[in-house]
Order: sequence, then C-alpha cells, then structure tokens
Amino acid sequence: MGFDSRQSTPGFKRQLIFINGETRSFKRASLLMQRVNGLKVSPNTIERICLEVGQELATAAEQDWQGVLDGEAIVPQLAVVSCDGGRIRTRKTGCGVGVHLDGKGWNETKNAIFVSATSETSQTDPQPKPPSCFLDRNHVAELTETAKTKENADREKRFRDDEPSPKKKPGAGHRAKHKPQKVHRTLISSMQNSKAFGLQMDREARRRKFDKAPLRAFVGDGLSSNWTIHQEHFSDYVGILDFIHAVSYLHRASIVCMGKGDEGWVTLAWQGRVGEVIEELLAHQQRLGEAPPDAEDDDPREQLRRIIGYLNNNRQRMDYASYRCAGLPTTSAWMESAVKEIDYRTKGTEMFWNHPAGAEAILQIRAASLSDDDRLARFLAHRPGSARLRKGSNVSTIAA
Repeated sequence: MGFDSRQSTPGFKRQLIFINGETRSFKRASLLMQRVNGLKVSPNTIERICLEVGQELATAAEQDWQGVLDGEAIVPQLAVVSCDGGRIRTRKTGCGVGVHLDGKGWNETKNAIFVSATSETSQTDPQPKPPSCFLDRNHVAELTETAKTKENADREKRFRDDEPSPKKKPGAGHRAKHKPQKVHRTLISSMQNSKAFGLQMDREARRRKFDKAPLRAFVGDGLSSNWTIHQEHFSDYVGILDFIHAVSYLHRASIVCMGKGDEGWVTLAWQGRVGEVIEELLAHQQRLGEAPPDAEDDDPREQLRRIIGYLNNNRQRMDYASYRCAGLPTTSAWMESAVKEIDYRTKGTEMFWNHPAGAEAILQIRAASLSDDDRLARFLAHRPGSARLRKGSNVSTIAA
C-alpha cells in the first residue's frame, strides 16, 4: 500500500517521528514503516516531516515547554549538569543532494545532560584509593588515546561507525555507595554556538528547579568553553573536572618525565593532592628546561608546559576527595554515555546533514526522544499538526 506524501495526519506523523528518532537513518525508518504498517513512505517524506517537527521542538524549548510539560518540577537532592562537544558531518550549504563538503565536512555539536540524583555523604573519604582500572597502565594508555582533550580534537574527527565498546572489567557494574544514583535525566543538543547553548542550558536547569537543589555539581572536561558556561550560568554549582581527563594528562606527564606510565601522580590527584603533583612536575620542568617559543608539539618540554598549564587552570576543580565525601560525581560518565546515544542517530558512515537546519532538527528530535520526561511524546500529543504535508525548500538529506 502506498502513501500519498501530500497528506499526513497528526497521528501518522507521530509514528514517523518516533521511528525516525530510534533508527539509524531515514531509509531505515522508511523500511520499518513499510514492514510494520504496510505503508510505503519515502525517506524524503520522513525527512520533511522531521525538519518541520525539529524546528517546532526548538521553539517549544525556548518557551519552556509551556503546554507540553505540565506539573510542578521536583527539586532534586543532587542536581548534576554536564556538557560536552560532539561532531556531526555536514554538507556545504545550498548545494543540494550529494556530498559537497567544506574540508572534511565536520561541524561541532553542543550536548548537555541534566540529572536529578541521590547520594550519600561521608565524614571521611569513602574511597581513598583509586579504582584498579586507573592504576592499570595499559588501560590508562587507552584512555589517553581516546580522551577528548583540546590537543587531540583532530583525532576525534576520525570517527569509526559502529565501533565496538570496550569490554567491561569484572565488578564494573557495581556502584559504590558514595557514587550518585541517577533518578531522572533530560538532554539537550544543538548546533548553536557556546554562548547561545549556555542560555539553553540555563533555561533547562531552571525549569527543572536545579537552582533550588541543596547539592549542585557542574562536570566537564578542560575545554575553556565549558567553564565559561559554568561561570556565566552555573557559578553556584561545584565545578568538577572529569577525573578521566585528568588521568589522561597525568599519564602523558609520566611518559614525558619518566619514560613510562606511573600511577603515583594518578593516586595523588585522586586524593585531591594536585598541588603536590604540580610541584613535582615543576621540578621535572626545571630539569628538562623551558620550551622555546618555536617548540614542536611533540617536544617533551612543550608537552610538559601544556600539562602543567592544564593542571594549574583546573586545580580548583580537582578536589576529588572532598567531592566523594559530599556525594558528588567525579567523572562525566553520564554525559559521555549520552553523547554516544545521540551519535547513534547522527553520526555514521556516509551520513551527511544539511547545515544548519537539517542537523539542528535531528539533534532536537534525538535529544527529546532520549529524555526521561517523555517530552517528545507529550509534544507530539499536543501538536495540532496539519492535514497536508508542506514541502519546504530548506530540507536535510543524508546518504545512509
């Protein structure tokens, strides 16, 4: 049975949006619709509907989801906000179907997660020794190769589709009592710049009444844009540098200074004694000498200079022993996991989006579909829709 693309009921559009939000491509959504409902709906039809709905979702968010997310938000015991950049491959604007790229075609996405959580406090550090995985030199070396630091952002562009996840080590699923327990999460994602995205984050956090939570934490990596958002919108949240990123720098420092990975500095940092680490690194820097202005990136003196700068810039966000006592998170694991979930729909082999409308629309739909408050379903239930499908000129296309 065929489907007339000139007509589309609100109920049918809802089905298309749900399927598209959970599948890898418009083509897969089209095939699934045919197999489940017996209706042939072209990928182009689905993408036109998704562009329309994605734009409306962005507008609903700007209006604090009025008429969509009703009821009083519950103030959490612990409010955790985290943000992270991502990559999405886009076409050059205005070139139509096909692969027309500026350079390699990568553009940055902004992603943020808002978690209501519970946790337990402690008078003394409930875990004074770091987990064994951070003392495993091979494991830490792998973290160093994949950590999203500013220096290796270019490496991050070499995305491998459907890359297998690393195997969990025995006991990896056990949660220590001091670690926060996630209760409820919402996500936002956008192509907008950091300034505009910071305003989006502030709006979502206030709607969730995070500003009234007795415990508030903002977790991020060392990128300056993250901490600009923290300063401008979340300055009353405890700023926490993701410990995994700190580990990657400390491992590289041990290679530069000692020629091998060493867990000593990792242990000191875990215990919140980063000042001692910096003092030892400064002694090594004096031994190696200052990096000249024209030093190459692989010059050990230049690497050590950057590492010391990174630790100095973030030392006030590395009091991990105190964070554990307060029941706060020490890693951005929830954010990293959410980015992978968003990437499932937006990133892949031969997947290209028109910039910016097509990319923005799919990010809005995917983030809404992953949020625990069912905002996508609620929005679509309240959406009046149209008896006719409007074909706009500004549509997104992928080859997937």
